Amino acid sequence: MKLLCEDGFLAGAIMEKKKLESFKKRLETRQQELRHMVTRNQKDGRAADDEATQDVADRAASSYTKEFLFSQSNNDRQLLNMVESALARIREGSFGECVSCGKEINAKRLEAVPWTRHCIECQEKAEKGLLEAAQ
Repeated sequence: MKLLCEDGFLAGAIMEKKKLESFKKRLETRQQELRHMVTRNQKDGRAADDEATQDVADRAASSYTKEFLFSQSNNDRQLLNMVESALARIREGSFGECVSCGKEINAKRLEAVPWTRHCIECQEKAEKGLLEAAQ
């Protein structure tokens, strides 16, 4: 049972509110960094495409560069999606809860990976392929 204070907040929620604001700021900063990196990688990939390559070695180097930038950009986009999902959970009031089992995610885990969706137990299950994909 959760206890409400006179102002309607959960008991201890003032500290929680400050902590949530701290996570929100960290996530928003990371979101901006990732958006910048995705845009830069897309531009760099196009620039590698535009270069007039003249021999086989140049084309191979250009192809490798494009593939690397694509891979990097894809990883950044995936992380950006996770960060944006975490920000949505903050807005919805479900940040810090495992999306699979609903248990509270350990504070140290959230400090290390604030965009995490799962508690450690569910994350381990997910990595072993034993967890159904959650929205």
